[in-house]
Amino acid sequence: MALVSIIMPAHNAAGTIKESIDSVVSQTFVDWELLVINDNSTDKTEMIVSGYAKKDARIKLLHTDKSIGKPFYPRNLGIKAAVGRIIAFLDSDDVWLPTKLDHQLSLFENEDTAIAFSYYEKFSSGQTNTNKNRIIKSPETITFNSALYGNPIGNLTGMYDTQKVGKVFYEDAGHEDYILWLSILKKGFVAKNSNTVEARYRVAEKSVSSNKGKAAAWTWNIYRKTLKFNVIKSAFCYSIYMVKGVLKYLK
Repeated sequence: MALVSIIMPAHNAAGTIKESIDSVVSQTFVDWELLVINDNSTDKTEMIVSGYAKKDARIKLLHTDKSIGKPFYPRNLGIKAAVGRIIAFLDSDDVWLPTKLDHQLSLFENEDTAIAFSYYEKFSSGQTNTNKNRIIKSPETITFNSALYGNPIGNLTGMYDTQKVGKVFYEDAGHEDYILWLSILKKGFVAKNSNTVEARYRVAEKSVSSNKGKAAAWTWNIYRKTLKFNVIKSAFCYSIYMVKGVLKYLK
């Protein structure tokens, strides 16, 4: 199995980052490096990560030279520094289940698979019990065309194979993770789902991604500016995206 480089940006994450790091340390697959990129934190984030790094050489603390308030920048610094074949992502307030890496890495044995991902569960701060009604599921196989109508891959579960596609970086744009997955799938590769719940996504009260209006605008910009679709094709994709969003809300 290949070395996995896990990218974790952190800004004032002292209240949650221990749980996130512990979920990596608890992985049944042990050949990984965790790159925590401290984004000018003013709390005890740096001290906490330094303590872990002293005990486990697989954990490395990096720093941004400036804070621009967007996660794409520290994530890209982590990708640049990564030495693993597989690049994975985990934010400093989310957690993985112990089998996450083990269950997903085998999916890369298929030569057409450049992305591996899984189901995940949403939970609120302070919530410890599993809430199965909030499990987010996706199809078993994702292609570029099937991914056009909304992001089917949770960033905290997705990882990609640099041996097949090279290092792919985030753009300075809304839905930057969605853009990253699309850019890989556009090369002709597919994304494979482990069909298991392997992560837990913390829903913050003031989460940027929870703003539905911004998310809709970001999606339209992806069609028009990133993918450079004409107005008719953009409108077609956007209409399906909106209908899927409504149906998801009504479930």
